Amino acid sequence: MNAQWQTQIQQAYRAFLAGRSVQARRGQAHMIADIAKSFAAIQEDEEGRRTSQQQLLAIEAGTGTGKTLAYLLGTLTLAQARKKKLVIATATIALQEQLLLRDLPDLAKLTDLKFSYALAKGRGRYVCTSQLIKALDKFQPEEQDATLDLFQAELLKYSNNSGQDKLEKLAEDLSAGLWDGDRDSLKENLANEVWDRLTTDHQRCTNRRCPHFTGACPFFNSRRAMEQADIIVANHDLVLADLALGGGVILPPPEQTYYVFDEAHHLPDKAINHFAANFRFNATLSWLRLLKKTQPEVLKKLGTSSPTAASLLNQLNSPLDLLEGDLGTLYSQLYELVETLPKDSRPAVHRWPNGVLPANLQAFSEQLVIHFATLSRLLESLVNLLKEAQDPEKNSSLDADLAGEWQPLLAVLHTRAMAAHQLWALCAQQDPANQAPLARWLVRHSLNEGDEDLELCASPVTAAGDLAYRLWSRCFGATLTSATLTALGKFDRLRQRAGLSADTPCKTYPSPFNYPELGVFEVPKQACDPSQTEAHTQAILDYVHQDLDSAEVSALVLFSSRKQMNEVYEGLNKKLHAVTLTQDMLSKNRLIEKHRQRIDEEKPSIIFGLASLAEGIDMPGKYLTHVVIVRLPFSTPDDPVEATLAEWIEVTGGNAFMQISVPDASIRLVQACGRLIRTEQDKGRVTLLDRRILTKRYGSQLLNSLPPFRREFS
Repeated sequence: MNAQWQTQIQQAYRAFLAGRSVQARRGQAHMIADIAKSFAAIQEDEEGRRTSQQQLLAIEAGTGTGKTLAYLLGTLTLAQARKKKLVIATATIALQEQLLLRDLPDLAKLTDLKFSYALAKGRGRYVCTSQLIKALDKFQPEEQDATLDLFQAELLKYSNNSGQDKLEKLAEDLSAGLWDGDRDSLKENLANEVWDRLTTDHQRCTNRRCPHFTGACPFFNSRRAMEQADIIVANHDLVLADLALGGGVILPPPEQTYYVFDEAHHLPDKAINHFAANFRFNATLSWLRLLKKTQPEVLKKLGTSSPTAASLLNQLNSPLDLLEGDLGTLYSQLYELVETLPKDSRPAVHRWPNGVLPANLQAFSEQLVIHFATLSRLLESLVNLLKEAQDPEKNSSLDADLAGEWQPLLAVLHTRAMAAHQLWALCAQQDPANQAPLARWLVRHSLNEGDEDLELCASPVTAAGDLAYRLWSRCFGATLTSATLTALGKFDRLRQRAGLSADTPCKTYPSPFNYPELGVFEVPKQACDPSQTEAHTQAILDYVHQDLDSAEVSALVLFSSRKQMNEVYEGLNKKLHAVTLTQDMLSKNRLIEKHRQRIDEEKPSIIFGLASLAEGIDMPGKYLTHVVIVRLPFSTPDDPVEATLAEWIEVTGGNAFMQISVPDASIRLVQACGRLIRTEQDKGRVTLLDRRILTKRYGSQLLNSLPPFRREFS
């Protein structure tokens, strides 16, 4: 490594430790060195393009290692020297806030490092100034275009009779500089149906053609700040959304970016969700029929002054007719698959084994791909034509104001047509031999007033190929880190699901905490096999009444089932009922805030929570001294993606339970246990009310993957 870079990193580390009056942590120091050496070893040509193939590094750093400071110091100096952007992507808002409000300001304050940073968000988090003005205009008494109003009502769910005072206040605050246009900085929550009227997306946005682009667009103002920043804080979803658009659209180009993926164990599953697709039949037929019905009026408005617009609008009739007929026929055929399934609170699901569709559905899919491709092409051409009409440098026959009214609405239709095309393309394609298939399934939804809709879904069962192709092959470099990257002590799960090559370096730095002195992991006498549902629920009640009925209790009880959580809550005695909060009562943040308030007042407090409380929450010291896990966190067996992956593993000679279920449960169990010890001063107890960890052959593997608490088994 360049000696100057090494010296700068070492000096910054010493200054930070001195400023905090803390000692160096061995794991943290090694992590800084490993990341810096990995980054420095990446070779590039004269134009800054990566030429070497060893650009990835995975590091599991146990709680208390100080991984945030480690990856900041290990990457920042080298990224600046190489003129690369550093994108730090997290899975949770809590970690983003920690970076922006504490870690990055402290690094700037306590060291001589000079850098700037910015938070990156998608367009949907910012108000669109044009949309805000249009929404306010809708309250004006002038006569409106009836056809346009119909599109607005049906497609954008505009509401013309509510929220005028709020909109006027937002506009005043925006123009006065009292609000930056970011939804997350609003003092009062704004309902989704109101916010949807005020924002836009990359299809509806006219970019430089918009009169507010230069200085009054909150999104592009944030983009300009981001373009100047050395460090960009984002989330996994935004990185994946940028890749889906081709990369370099929302964030800097991957080729000029060094990524740090914190909480990286979430990345493979988030990637699967991004590369999946779905299609609602009746919802789609509704907007297709709306477009067909209003086509003559739209033609009259736009086609009179533009022969090109007239030609495109006339060509819409053919794909619209074909789609309406094919989708209606297919709906009737597919409904037979779910017609006899029980009608209860849960949607009915029919999954095709191994993701293989019947021949007739395959044939329909091939036709629908063509029809939606044609529709998408026509709508895209119309949207581009309307965008050009708003450009003063273009000599368009279309009226700019008229084009500005219709372009966002037709862009919505284009986005929906493209999404439909994506789904039918996934259904039409043949899965390659010797590769994991796509999962494909059908869902029957029960809507209001007895209405129903069918939803066809398709999803990859692993994102390994997409991540390898779209991200790892293109990025300048990347570090993946988390407190839980290994499953059962190995990186195999991460390599397989995240698409890391066999030679990607993977390292582990254990937590510096003295777990045997700080905590106990117990399986008490009340623990039983959760397959005996009633007995297990009673065992939980018995344990809570016996061991959590204390004036000093500060506990988190984690359930795998909302139904069981509510049953246990209803079965509590009056005293415990009064001190217990459930996740159904309050938002996550408010729940933790209320719990902390009770503890500060020296009152007992118990939280009943689900999987989302098993990670990403930080309640050190007195705020959490007892974590109760009611059962081993195996995933639900009816998930279509997991079920299809399991089938494929079994077909190829593997053991799906040992290769998927047990490693996944291991990670979730470690995360849940990780809620207890957050600092070197914390002490407490983890209780598991599931005896399978002692009686099943996989139990020893799960136990060996846990932090080394002192163990007590009854």
